[in-house]
Amino acid sequence: MSIRIGNAPCSWGVEFPDDPRNPAWRTVLQECSGAGYKGIELGPVGFMPEDPAVLSEALAQYDLELIGGVVFRPFHDPDAWENVLDGTHRTAKALVAHGAQHMVLIDSISLRRAPTAGRPEEAEQMNASEWTAYRDRIAEAAKIGTENYGLTVGIHAHAAGFMEFEPELERLLNEVDEKYLKICFDTGHHSYAGFDPVAFMERNIGRISYMHFKDVDPKVKADVVANRTGFYDACGQGIFCNLGDGDVDFPKVRQILLDNGFQGWCTVEQDCDPTLDVSPIDDARANREYLESIGFK
Repeated sequence: MSIRIGNAPCSWGVEFPDDPRNPAWRTVLQECSGAGYKGIELGPVGFMPEDPAVLSEALAQYDLELIGGVVFRPFHDPDAWENVLDGTHRTAKALVAHGAQHMVLIDSISLRRAPTAGRPEEAEQMNASEWTAYRDRIAEAAKIGTENYGLTVGIHAHAAGFMEFEPELERLLNEVDEKYLKICFDTGHHSYAGFDPVAFMERNIGRISYMHFKDVDPKVKADVVANRTGFYDACGQGIFCNLGDGDVDFPKVRQILLDNGFQGWCTVEQDCDPTLDVSPIDDARANREYLESIGFK
């Protein structure tokens, strides 16, 4: 299998399953297919139908393969563990039902970290006991995905959560067995956090099982970091620009993947504000065309 390019519902502004601003799930499938993609992520569990027969029919109708799904839940909150487990099991069941392989764990936005998104030198750190419990919750979810469901599980750093900055990510990777936890590497969130995505890939490519392609507008990034802008407001200001228009060196990203024999899916994720007058299908098509222009097929 060569490198394949997919997309995700977050490129249509879908972050939470019950957000009334969400487009219809069939619209997302139709427009993803219409923009030239052959694969799509699940989105937050509950956005697309959890009845496998219903979703299978729609995926076939639009000639799409389900790639994976994200558990975007508050791993940092010990009181939310049942919520995290709910998202883990429901997402895993949906992925298995459709033959998808990648389950991605993301610590959702924390009020304690939101003001310092992109500011590693100022961000509050967990104390020792908090970190240990946090790490163990992530490891437990990863074991559920791998051992109970046979999935490949990756950790994904995300702005404004407690797994945002490179030292936190590398600490977690050092403390959780690689057979349970790999990396879903998001180029844009790594740049937003103030680190070099290419350098990280060069050091850790052997543990990267899945990629999220996202680009970052450096001017918007400088403004939102300086102004302590919230993550979703930053999305509304266009921090995640079309691929090739920002500060991520995608030709180098591609070369690292090729040099190391990476195979499988890389998924475009251009988080956007669903209330704005934007055209997700146009951006999705432009992102696919850009990736094709630098050698991705």
